[in-house]
Amino acid sequence: MPPTLDILGIGNAILDVLARADDAFLAARGLDKGAMRLVGTEEAEALYAAMGPGIESSGGSVANTCAAAAALGARVGYLGKVANDLPGQVFGHDMRAAGVAFDTPPLVGGAPTARCLILVTPDAQRTMNTCLGACVAFGEDDVDEAAVASAAVTYLEGYLFDPPAAQAAFRRALRIAKANGRQVALSLSDPFCVGRHRDAFRALLRDGVDILFANEAEIISLYEAPDFATAAKAVRAEVPIAALTRSAAGSVIAAGEETLLVAAAPTQVVDTTGAGDAYAAGFLAAHARGLPLAKCGRWAALCAAEAISHVGARPQTDLKVLVGA
Repeated sequence: MPPTLDILGIGNAILDVLARADDAFLAARGLDKGAMRLVGTEEAEALYAAMGPGIESSGGSVANTCAAAAALGARVGYLGKVANDLPGQVFGHDMRAAGVAFDTPPLVGGAPTARCLILVTPDAQRTMNTCLGACVAFGEDDVDEAAVASAAVTYLEGYLFDPPAAQAAFRRALRIAKANGRQVALSLSDPFCVGRHRDAFRALLRDGVDILFANEAEIISLYEAPDFATAAKAVRAEVPIAALTRSAAGSVIAAGEETLLVAAAPTQVVDTTGAGDAYAAGFLAAHARGLPLAKCGRWAALCAAEAISHVGARPQTDLKVLVGA
């Protein structure tokens, strides 16, 4: 049967809180600029109280991708765990308002909805402090079989891969997708994730991932390679399509023997939050239309440039107009 969804995302359902901060603020709290780290509820509350005025919205890497892909006209659904609390309700409303189907039952009586406290410094770097909360409760039972079976591509978020229950959920989603002749995409998300789960990620790739998204540091870490070229060569043997981003140097799309170099779209960098998420959105939305890889890369680059031109991960311009859809 033809797919009824172009993209189904599975990831950490997180309420994002973005605020500007200077280097002194980070140094006073021992925060490593540009890194992502996990924090407990108590530390998250203290940091939240100390942050300046911010922007709060539904977030999480793949949730951001889903919202941007919907803005590009793709038919999009999302699976992720929130709590039965006000932040969880805000998250759900935000996603649906963005045009993304979101029906995962909330967690009742457990941890609160996850939050990511993002500090943006004047050099546009973002330092992420994530309290996962209800996210870690996502498991196999939360994988909507009908949704996966009806999606042309199921997109898995590396950030979610830590809990064993989530790893089992990923494998179930992959089995369902493959049984129905659908594709699976994976984002490695962060070198931190790769370092913790290198062997498991490699196994998942071999089990049937069709499209891999990774930045330069992530792909080098995945293959413990001495340089980018070696890692890019290694990934060809395991994944049909690898979209590898290199910040200002653009991206490389490796597909079998084909190599496409995609230039970064010019922009003024204000906040790098969500650049990779937007890149994946542009690529997957173009892929859903059956466009050639060069066009997928171009859409991806334009969407990434839009994302870093303002504070916040969600698009603030008409992406359809931007890409000429």
